[in-house]
Amino acid sequence: MRDTPRIIIRPEATDDIPSIRSLTDAAFVGMEHSKQTEGAIVDALRQAGALSLSLVAERGGAVIGHVAFSPVLINGEDVGWFGLGPVSVSPSLQRGGVGSALIKEGLKLLAHRGARGCVVLGEPDYYRRFGFTSDHALSYRGAPAEYFQSLVLAGEPLEGEVAYHAGFEAT
Repeated sequence: MRDTPRIIIRPEATDDIPSIRSLTDAAFVGMEHSKQTEGAIVDALRQAGALSLSLVAERGGAVIGHVAFSPVLINGEDVGWFGLGPVSVSPSLQRGGVGSALIKEGLKLLAHRGARGCVVLGEPDYYRRFGFTSDHALSYRGAPAEYFQSLVLAGEPLEGEVAYHAGFEAT
């Protein structure tokens, strides 16, 4: 029986940037709701200094997953909330727990840093397992309510219009 190297989750390093871009581009090929701009979004957030938290999953020295968190505005104000995404996992390892491990660690670190909450635009059944719900008074540019979800990390739930960083408009 061969030992499989364990997964290490750590902050991104400068040397990881090319691997993160390749991984992110590959992870979204053929995804139904993707515009294939996720790699450009991560790059734009990084260049703007808006990657508040960028974690990689590494196994055997190779980057196999990545998660990004960036600040969001609610009603035009920075109130300590963040957006989750993109989340990328090597195509051959998707549905194996790497993305879940990245998200759990990221949310834990955000809470430890004093974040008040997090939003995500994504598959309700997937993100519900981390505590996200669509039972809130937040909205995002006409996104279907069930796909736009929030998680309160501290304080009270908020209401209003959420705006992601301009990096999400990258093409």
